[in-house]
Amino acid sequence: MAHDWVEAFNRHDLEAILSHYAESVELTSLLATKVLGDPAGTVRGKPALRAYFANALAAAPDLKFELLDVFTGVNSVAVYFRNSIRGLQIEIMELGADGRITRVLVHHRDP
Repeated sequence: MAHDWVEAFNRHDLEAILSHYAESVELTSLLATKVLGDPAGTVRGKPALRAYFANALAAAPDLKFELLDVFTGVNSVAVYFRNSIRGLQIEIMELGADGRITRVLVHHRDP
């Protein structure tokens, strides 16, 4: 799953990226606090996530991810990767029964 997710981002293939997410997904990120102007920094629902990712991909045409490691848990994965723009990141992803991502907590290394 993590390899396909990274490859979808590297191709900037919005539909392939979104195929990994549940309709009711929630993504929380420090970057989202700035983009959304909301201190909670949470994107709720697949339509909102589509808009969030579409804007991010348009703003960063050279964005690439390098997968460094994947950690598995009970109904979850932690994806450790290098973002060509923001540096090292870890995304903790909770997975639904169908394997789609239902919740994401994005972590960035402090600058």
